[in-house]
Amino acid sequence: MTVLQRVKSITNRIRERSIPTRDVYLDRLREAASHKPKRTALACANLAHGFAACGPSDKAALAGDVLANIGIITSYNDMLSAHQPFENYPQLIKAAIQEAGGVAQVAGGVPAMCDGVTQGQPGMDLSLFSRDVIAMATAVGLSHDMFDAAVYLGVCDKIVPGLVIGALTFGHLPAVFIPAGPMTTGLPNDEKAKTRQLYAEGKVGRDKLLESESKSYHGPGTCTFYGTANSNQMLMEIMGLHTPGSSFINPGTPLREALTREAAKRALAITALGNEYTPVGEMIDEKTIVNGVIGLHATGGSTNHTMHLVAMAAAAGIKLTWQDISDLSDVVPLLARVYPNGLADVNHFHAAGGMGYIIRELLDAGMLHEDVKTVWGQGLRAYTIEVKLGENGAVQRDPIPAESADKKVLSTVKEPFQTTGGLKMLKGNLGTAVIKTSAVKPERRIIEAPAIVFDSQAALQDAFKAGKLDRDFVAVVRFQGPKANGMPELHKLTPPLGVLQDRGHMVALVTDGRMSGASGKVPAAIHVTPEALSGGIIAKIRDGDIVRLDAEIGTLDVLEDPDVLAARPDPVVDLSHNSYGMGRELFAAFRNVVGRADEGASVFS
Repeated sequence: MTVLQRVKSITNRIRERSIPTRDVYLDRLREAASHKPKRTALACANLAHGFAACGPSDKAALAGDVLANIGIITSYNDMLSAHQPFENYPQLIKAAIQEAGGVAQVAGGVPAMCDGVTQGQPGMDLSLFSRDVIAMATAVGLSHDMFDAAVYLGVCDKIVPGLVIGALTFGHLPAVFIPAGPMTTGLPNDEKAKTRQLYAEGKVGRDKLLESESKSYHGPGTCTFYGTANSNQMLMEIMGLHTPGSSFINPGTPLREALTREAAKRALAITALGNEYTPVGEMIDEKTIVNGVIGLHATGGSTNHTMHLVAMAAAAGIKLTWQDISDLSDVVPLLARVYPNGLADVNHFHAAGGMGYIIRELLDAGMLHEDVKTVWGQGLRAYTIEVKLGENGAVQRDPIPAESADKKVLSTVKEPFQTTGGLKMLKGNLGTAVIKTSAVKPERRIIEAPAIVFDSQAALQDAFKAGKLDRDFVAVVRFQGPKANGMPELHKLTPPLGVLQDRGHMVALVTDGRMSGASGKVPAAIHVTPEALSGGIIAKIRDGDIVRLDAEIGTLDVLEDPDVLAARPDPVVDLSHNSYGMGRELFAAFRNVVGRADEGASVFS
């Protein structure tokens, strides 16, 4: 079976599995859809409230049923670098849409928290749940039923998936996602990582560490490594929710502004009032979801998307599974080397050819569905371009050059960096888990060693500082799942485990928590499901049990007699400290109802 046939086969089984839920979703979407603005059905008092703050011309426009009104959902705040550039976007969008004969209003704001700020802190316990809060906040903004389409301003980890879930809930409305772009290149990411390890060993002080971090994260825009934020931007482009070529243009540039204006006008063009009506719920289908998964594998993207893509697909009535993601990984090669999978950052990736190059390579190899709907109004082939600033400040699109501008960053399907994708599913008596293989050297992908069990990431760090971990071992960090504490990222464990690996020890991490888009050189079996608090076997592991992680064939087992494991009592662990402080009290209901990681870790049924 050819790669194209395999991709089609997986797509077809997703479609067949999804028929009951997808049909219900589309029926509801079409019931909600109308070829006239819904605001015309509002009572006069409702409508008057809806445009009370507008100027006279906008009020006149919104009183009728001829001009479109575009809702703006924004994640702007000026503390977080990735979202600070959105400050001036509403005015740009309103002006562009007014020029094109429409009206725009800021429909609402959504929260945007940064995993980089909360990493290793109590606030991180809210991070994953913030995705579903963002979806609900999006719904609140659009619930006024005043809009013919919406534009979404979001970038980082949970923000884009939450916005997508919200947009798909209002699937009868067209949706255009408008990015802010990455910050310019600062201190190389590998140098930053070295300083972190030196700090973990006590060889440099906090002043040197802060200096290093500040040179790396130094201005407006997304962080430059290929984590969840930049994986989000890749997904929005390869899924056709961005305009072509717009994902990785730096903030504060004339081209970035031109792309923002263009995207706003595109949202106006695809409303039901025109001839290109493109409701997002119909645009995002099984082929689009598969294209997103393939892009994730080909670029070595974030492990977080093994949950986010499942949850995003579910919002459109599509049932994506980890097995689908894993099977696609077996046929999609790794074409990009961007930190932590290489030394380059996303600016180097973009300069080497970026998304236009990746999409063309995959299309030419028959690995992507070309015949999909996009906000651009054409199939995916229209995205095989590079953008420039043309005459009079307009966006110019040229065909992407035939070859990569840097073959150390972007390679070809015929000569990939590895023949399979960057993510792999693991199965065994520990349940199911996910591992990011693209940054792990082949000789580190099979680990068999005694377990050392921890019930918190702080306990592991304390053991490292006390010199108790200088040996081969598998760190089992449990009670970190969605129900236990909201499934925080455990990225703070990377420096100490990296130090031990560099000392020559065979080490790995097994956890029911998350790592991040920055999952690096240490093999980490994450998202272990069922989690410890839900009866997972990970709760039964004891110090000294032999754990085997094999990322080559995809297995994860504790090599102990099943009867012995079953007879062990569940550990008594006090998790009460997870339920208060930094707002965690407010999320008790989320912890109680959240689903499994392999089902998207969602609070929505």
